[in-house]
Amino acid sequence: MADVNRGNRPLSPHLTIYRPQLNSITSILTRITGNALLISALLVVWWFLAAATSAEYFDFANDILTSWFGNIVMTLSVLGVWYHALAGVRHLIWDNAKMLDLKSADRLSWVVLIGSVVLTVITVLAIC
Repeated sequence: MADVNRGNRPLSPHLTIYRPQLNSITSILTRITGNALLISALLVVWWFLAAATSAEYFDFANDILTSWFGNIVMTLSVLGVWYHALAGVRHLIWDNAKMLDLKSADRLSWVVLIGSVVLTVITVLAIC
């Protein structure tokens, strides 16, 4: 039979009362960085294809990727790589049923956030 109360049910959790938690935000960021890294990988593949095509086309692609905009994109890509890698390690820890309590999970989230920024700064300084 059809449920006559279908429209009267409350939505749970409702967006107006739900408070995002650190673990949910970092989980969403893991998915975002994974998708963003696909775009960065396509840019690198484009650069390699330009190098294999002709000197003029490579100069064009290289000028774009080494411009101020390209430097920002590549630096954010390095941040995404470190963040995604550290979040993967966090999930490996959780897959082994370790640090699943809220306090430890929050601590791991902060390690991922702060660690990715620190490792990005170290990487950028090492390249320069």
